[in-house]
Formats: sequence, C-alpha cells, structure tokens
Amino acid sequence: MKGVLLVNLGSPDSPTAKDVKPYLDEFLMDERVIDTPKWLRNIIVRGIILNTRPKKSAEAYSKIWWEEGSPLIVISERFADKLRKQTQMPVALGMRYGSMSIKKALASLEAQGVDDVLLVPLYPHYAMSSYETVVVKAMEVQQESFPKIKLTTLPAFYKNPEYIKVLSESIANGLRGFDYDHVLFSYHGIPERHIRKSDPTKFHCKIDGNCCKTNSVAHHTCYRHQCYDTTELVKKELGLDENKVSSSFQSRLGSDPWLQPFTDKEFERFGQEGIKNLAVITPAFVSDCLETLEEIAMEGKHQFQEAGGQDYKHIPCLNDNDAWVSLMAKWVNTWEADQTLPI
Repeated sequence: MKGVLLVNLGSPDSPTAKDVKPYLDEFLMDERVIDTPKWLRNIIVRGIILNTRPKKSAEAYSKIWWEEGSPLIVISERFADKLRKQTQMPVALGMRYGSMSIKKALASLEAQGVDDVLLVPLYPHYAMSSYETVVVKAMEVQQESFPKIKLTTLPAFYKNPEYIKVLSESIANGLRGFDYDHVLFSYHGIPERHIRKSDPTKFHCKIDGNCCKTNSVAHHTCYRHQCYDTTELVKKELGLDENKVSSSFQSRLGSDPWLQPFTDKEFERFGQEGIKNLAVITPAFVSDCLETLEEIAMEGKHQFQEAGGQDYKHIPCLNDNDAWVSLMAKWVNTWEADQTLPI
C-alpha cells in the first residue's frame, strides 16, 4: 500500500528558552547544517551558541507564535489536511527537527498498512542543510526501524513549470494594489563551502558571475543556481521589469563566507538609494516560519524603513494555498497511479 510522508523543518514545542534549547541543539548539531568535525561542532554549538542563543531565539519565536502553536507546524498541518482530501493515500507529516519526528510519521504510515512511501521534502531547492538532510535522515530511520518500507523521494521542484505558475500566481496576488519600486526575492543563506561540497564535478562551482549561468551537471545540487533560476522563471512568468527585481540571501550564521548579497544589507542599500516601496518574497520556504515572519516581515521592514524606505510588503509563502495543495495532490496521485514523478 502506498502513502505520502511530508517533511518540513520543524519547530520548538513552545517559544521558551527551555524548549528552544533542545530544538537548536538537534538542528545545529546536524553535520549538514554546521559541517565541521563533530568535536569542533560540539564546541561551537554546545560550548558557545547554546549558552546565549536559546533566550534570544525564544524572544523571536514569541513574536510570531500563534494561539494554535508554531506557525510552521500549524500551516504544515493545514496543508497535510487539505492534501488528504485530494488523495486516496494515507498522508503523514513529520519534521526534520523537534518532537514531530520523521520516525513517528513513518510509524503512523506503517500502522495504516503502508509499505511504499513517497517522501516529500517541503523545500523547492536542493541544499545539503535542507533537502539533503531530510532525505538522509528519512533513509536512516527507514533502514533502522522500518526495513519493509520502500522510500521514493520527490525531486527538488524549483523550476517545475506547474510550480512556477502556482508560485507566480501567489506572488501576483500579493503584489496586486501595491505600487512597488522593487521586488526582492530573499532566499535562506548557506555557507559558500556548502555549494562547493555539493558540486559533483568538484570544479564547476566557483560562486562567481558565470558558473550559475554555464550549463553543468552541478546545477542539480547547486542551491545558488536553483535560487537564481526560480527568480528568473517567476520574473518571466509575471513579466516583471528586469531593473526592478533582484535576489539576496538571509539568515547567515558565524563569520565564514556565506552567499551574497545579504538581505539585511540590501534593505539598507535600497533605503539609502531612494527605493521607497519594497515587496519581499521568500521562495526558499513553502510555509511561513520564524525566518519569514520575524526576520523578514518584522525586522526587515524595520531595517528598510530605518534606512529611508517607506512602504514595505512581505508576500506570504504558499502555505496552504489551494492551488499549491492541488498541485501537490497531482504529483502524489500521479506517483500512486504509475510510479512516475512529474518533475
């Protein structure tokens, strides 16, 4: 029997330092997030970060926490509930980090008689710290605890024409009535070394102005290329002015080189250069979360206006948008019918 396993990032159980600390520990100790030797990762995470960051992060979570719980969890559950109504298969929701584990989700599918699972990492783009870690973790859990279950993984869908159409329609709705001077696509940042580590050729990704535009097998796992590709495809779909669209990268951590330009620096630059009305989109996420609701919608607005900007609009993620749910249902139902993935 076939079933679907949706996996998103995860969340602490509450916006308190007590619950944020173990969540951050699991997240930051992931070798695909902070990819240093384990002894050094222990020092960085448990010796430094976890002594100060849980309180600060808890304060940030408290700003965006809903009455029903974590926005990312609530939105993901709404999405899963809508998807269940459009497929005959059992649908389970798990998180890469936190108490809603992948193991619990697979156990719920197994209990319903499922032995053939479509794994859906809820990330449009391939990155070792998001898409890849979900796939690796799911495979580890499957092999250790559910050896009779077969896993098939939905590929990254960043350039799928149907996805681009749904994303573009959502963005168009968000832009309607807003007289913008500029539209910024802000993607979650990653260290530059992650790009190089994910390059199967070991020579193509130079992170310069040309490698992302030069065709290569490396693009299948190049997060930077895929982000820029999404921006270009949406820009074309919506007919956006070339001079009014750009991409940037947010949420950097530490002092190592990360993908640029940095979103917070772009907010400052836009304000200083006379851009008054700014719209911001966060297409690395399909569900609104701390990084979109607090860092971009709240802090980003403050940074932009402090620098001289005026009107600021954060366009929500796809969340449980009906067109997005219907597209996912089409993908999973196609897989159920003939084992193919339309991506």
